[in-house]
Amino acid sequence: MSLTALRTLAVHNPATTEVIAEVPDHTPAEAIAAVDAAAAAFRGWAATSPRARAEILRRTYELIVADVDRLAGLITAENGKSDADARAEVAYAAEFFRWFSEEAVRSDGDYAVAPAGGVRNVVTHRPVGVAALVTPWNFPAAMATRKIAPALAAGCTVVLKPAAETPLTALAIGELLTEAGVPDGVVTVVPTSTPADVVTAWLTDDRVRKISFTGSTGVGRHLLHQAADRVLNASMELGGNAPFIVTADADLDAAVAGAMIAKFRNAGQACTAANRFLVHAEVAEEFVARIGALVEDLEVAPLISPRAVDGVAALVAEAVAAGARITHTGTVPAGGWRHPAVVLTDVQPQMRISREEIFGPVVAVQTWTEESEMLTAANDTEFGLAAYVYAGRLQDALRIAESLEAGMVGVNRGIVSDPSAPFGGVKQSGLGREGARDGIREFTETQYFSVDWS
Repeated sequence: MSLTALRTLAVHNPATTEVIAEVPDHTPAEAIAAVDAAAAAFRGWAATSPRARAEILRRTYELIVADVDRLAGLITAENGKSDADARAEVAYAAEFFRWFSEEAVRSDGDYAVAPAGGVRNVVTHRPVGVAALVTPWNFPAAMATRKIAPALAAGCTVVLKPAAETPLTALAIGELLTEAGVPDGVVTVVPTSTPADVVTAWLTDDRVRKISFTGSTGVGRHLLHQAADRVLNASMELGGNAPFIVTADADLDAAVAGAMIAKFRNAGQACTAANRFLVHAEVAEEFVARIGALVEDLEVAPLISPRAVDGVAALVAEAVAAGARITHTGTVPAGGWRHPAVVLTDVQPQMRISREEIFGPVVAVQTWTEESEMLTAANDTEFGLAAYVYAGRLQDALRIAESLEAGMVGVNRGIVSDPSAPFGGVKQSGLGREGARDGIREFTETQYFSVDWS
């Protein structure tokens, strides 16, 4: 479903800084109109058979796969990803519709005899209701589909606020959902330049029964405060500060290859990006030399905004002023909002670059010798989203992984995301999980019937 708007929002290409499109810029009042439609459509969609919902989700998957050229082009234009990364994101985004088309028909429940006898307990799950979805700019397709697909599979209707920087992809996915057969009002995409006002309007509307947010921990805390006023069902996928651990006996070829993926996918603008490289002292020099050689030939994608460039540059400058060394630097193409890929050594745990999410193309290397001290350093953060471990012996890698305070750990691989796996973090990296069976449960409530059986 589309809304009319009295104003427009400019979308920029971060590789050129040019305005590439104008989209509707919705006010809080217009956002409430989307809730009106979602609330009106909810009972009909919830009553739609799981098989019918599944077929629509499967059709959406097929439409996205067939439209990969256009969708990848939109992602590259508004987000700055390379064509290869954009196509990979489209494939990943589509997979959520395929996965949850399969989960939609696998509703679970329980039937049990009450211990005292004379009663049967029947447990079922029902859709939570109208869901407000709030997504970031760094994965404009995948972050939307990771929320929309399980919500629709569960029987919820949704209002989606994409990031103001990247609304084009979300709007295109909304059109494909309509083409696939999603009824009017079930999904409405609401771009806006006043996100706080729009989301507040949703959170204070009694018809909205779910908030699912992906973004910074600071904003997530604020939304949780608002959600608490209404005891609102909330899922939060927040910031990260992922350690990338390399042991003395790790396969360095594999570790460097994994590091390039974990660090430089989307120019480091990923919540799961490796943030702190904890490399054993015996192999640190060789690791730095190998990854540095690749970095010097690397032209990373642009960052999303001038502010993002300034933020990464400030972290690097502060680290250097405090004693870190830049050992390798990549090239910077002309034009756009860009920061070169950088390798930093002599990084210390107390530096801000070790404490905060970099969200940019910087490899910040610390060394270690004692495993206990390394694990203390790895866990010394308020975040706990992702982590990576490279070790020669799988037993050692798993032992280290089990000691890490992170919701997801890549064991001898540089990527953790998979629609069939539960994505999410611990500590201040979030609440709840997306993907897997867990993803659909986030959009349901448990109900049970106590049936007299005397």
